[in-house]
Amino acid sequence: MALNWVNLRWTVSHRYLIVFILACLLIFPTVPRVLRSVLRSNCCKPHWTLKPFVLGDMVDSHSKSELAHGLSPEGLLIVDPDAPHPIFQLIRDAEAAWDAKCARASKTLDEAVAEYKRRYRRAPPLGFDKWWEYVVRHQVQLPDEYDEIFEDIEPFWGIDPTELARTQIELETSAGVVTVGKTDDVPRFKVVNTTLTKERQYLEQAIHSILDLIRDVELYIPPMRITISPFDNPDMLMDWEIRSMALEAAANRRTLTRVDMPPVKQGWIQACPPDSPARLHPPDFSSRSTAARNPPSSPKTFIASHRNAMDPCLHPSLFTSHGQFLALKEGPFPRPTLVPRFSLSATVLHSDIRPPVPYGWDWTSDGEADGAFKEDVPWEHKVDERLGWRGRTTGIYASADTVWMHGHRERLITLTTALEGNVSVLLAPEGGEEAMPVGEPESVRLARINPAWMDMAFAEGPIGCDKTGGTCREMEKLWEYRSKQGRREEGRYKFIFDIDGNGWSSRFKRLITTNALIFKATVYPEWCAGVSGHVVNMLTVSLTLHDRFTSRIAPWVHYVPIQISYADLYDAVAFFRAQDELAARIAKAGREWSLQFWRKEDMTAYMYRYVMWSIAMLLLTRKSRLLLEYARVTSFDRASMDYTG
Repeated sequence: MALNWVNLRWTVSHRYLIVFILACLLIFPTVPRVLRSVLRSNCCKPHWTLKPFVLGDMVDSHSKSELAHGLSPEGLLIVDPDAPHPIFQLIRDAEAAWDAKCARASKTLDEAVAEYKRRYRRAPPLGFDKWWEYVVRHQVQLPDEYDEIFEDIEPFWGIDPTELARTQIELETSAGVVTVGKTDDVPRFKVVNTTLTKERQYLEQAIHSILDLIRDVELYIPPMRITISPFDNPDMLMDWEIRSMALEAAANRRTLTRVDMPPVKQGWIQACPPDSPARLHPPDFSSRSTAARNPPSSPKTFIASHRNAMDPCLHPSLFTSHGQFLALKEGPFPRPTLVPRFSLSATVLHSDIRPPVPYGWDWTSDGEADGAFKEDVPWEHKVDERLGWRGRTTGIYASADTVWMHGHRERLITLTTALEGNVSVLLAPEGGEEAMPVGEPESVRLARINPAWMDMAFAEGPIGCDKTGGTCREMEKLWEYRSKQGRREEGRYKFIFDIDGNGWSSRFKRLITTNALIFKATVYPEWCAGVSGHVVNMLTVSLTLHDRFTSRIAPWVHYVPIQISYADLYDAVAFFRAQDELAARIAKAGREWSLQFWRKEDMTAYMYRYVMWSIAMLLLTRKSRLLLEYARVTSFDRASMDYTG
C-alpha cells in the first residue's frame, strides 16, 4: 500500500491539501497515553506500548472500535475497507482489555473472596485461604482469572452427588483411562487403577507429569479419586439440552439424576443450541469430495474472540475442515449424562475437564527454565522472515473411508506450498501509513508469495494412514517431505506457526518462549483460555469480547490468532512482515508472558483451585485450585466444603 510519491505530480491542489493536514495537526495535537503505565500492574506489564496511529488519540477506545471495523456475533472482526488496517484496532483493543484485567486483579484475600462471590454467586470452596497463601508465596498473577474452571465444573453442580459417584464408578472401568487417588493411609497421589492395554502403558507418563504439579500441595488435599484419559483427543461429547438443564439446576440450587435427563440423539450438532448457526444451517457431512478448498476471500475477517472462533456451533464449517470432527463424520452420540473425566484437551462441545499439562517440559535441565531455552535466538538475530512450520501428517486417520484431504494440517500444507492459483491479500501499511484506509484486498499469485512468505512442510514421511489401502503412497506423492527441525533450526524464524495435531498442540508453551511471533490456529481452548459465550452469559460480571476469549493470555498481545479456514493467514503475515517493530514487541510480550504466567507454580495454583471447586462433587478436596473446586462439587455435603472466612 506504500504510496509512490516519486510519480505524484505536485499540483496546487496537492499543496493546499498538505497545508490543510498540517493545520489540523497543529490544532488537534495528539495526547500521549501516559495513563496506561499507571493502570498497569508491574506483573502484567508487557514492557512496551503500542505506537498509536494518527487517528487513534482523537476518540476514546470504545468510540474508536465503533467508528472503525465491525464485530460479528461469531467473534470475528469484519473489515471496513475505508478504515485503517484492522490489526491496529485488534491490538489496541486487546492491549486495553489486558491492561484493565491486570489493574483490577485482587491484591488481598478479602478482595479475592469478594470477587469470587461476585462472579460465581457462591462462597469460595473450603481451603481457599490456603490456596491464596500459595498464590501469594509464589507470586501467581491474575488470581481472579479462573473462569475456565467455572466453565468445566459448573454444570456438575446441577448433578446429584450420588449420581456423580455412580458415574465415577462406571468411568473407572471404561476403556483407556487411568484413575489416580489418595487415601488417609496413603497421603500421596498414585495410580490406583488403569484400563490401558499393555501396549498403551507408556501413556501413563502424561498422567505422572500432571501429578508432579501437585506434589508440593497434595498433603492439603483430602482423599479422592480422579479418572484421566491419557489420549490426545476428548470424547465426552455433551448434549446441549442436558448441559442446559444442569446449568439451570445449578443456578437454582437443585440437582438432577439420570432419570431426569432426556434421551440423546446422534451428531455433533446435538451439542449446539437450537438457534445456533450449526443447527439452523447444518453442514453437509455426506460430501466425499477430495478437491482442495481455498479459504474464503470475501468479506475479509480477523479473529476478535479466539474462543468464539473455536466454536463449531458458531462456525459450522469447522465440522468439515478440522480432523477432530471430520474423523467421526456427522459425529457420535453425546453422553447420556455429564461425566467428570479429566482429559488432555477438549473442544467447546466436550465436557472433558482440562488440567494444565506440562507436556515436554523439563524444568530441571540446565538448558531450560519454565520452558525457556538458553540458546533461544533474539529477534534481531533471526534471519528468516518466512512463516515456518514442520510437523507430521497427524490430525485425522487417512484412508479411503475418510476425507483426510480436508483435514486442518493437510489443507495448510496444500495451500502454503501451492504454486498455482491466487489468494486474496490485504496489502500491509508501512511506516507512517497507519491511518490510511486499508482498502480492498488484491488477488496475488501463490507462486509469487508462497516461496517468499512460507516455509511449511510435513516432516519425514506420512504417518497415520492406511498402508495396505494405498493412502500412504498417495500422500507421499502429494507433498515434499523435509527433515525435522530442532530448536536451533527453529530459532532462525521470526514467525512460527502453531497448529493442532491429533489433539491440542503441545508445542505452544515452547514456541511462545522462543522470541518468535507465534501464529496459532486451534479448536482446543487450553487451561489458560477463557470461558465460552454460553457460560459467560450466566456470570454476573460483564465481560468484553476480548475477555470472553481468554482469561490468562491475550491474543494480539501475546500471539496472533488465525482462523482454521486460513482466510486471514496471508493478511496477517503480510501485516507483520511490514511491521517489524510491532511484530518484535508482540514476540517479546509472548515470551515474557510465558515466563511470568506459565510457570510450574502457575499450573500448580490452577490444579490446586480445581480440586477446591470440585470436592463438593466426588469426595476430593483442597489445594490446587482446579482440584479444590472439583473436590467440593463431588462431595456429598457440598455446603460443608464452603470457605466461610
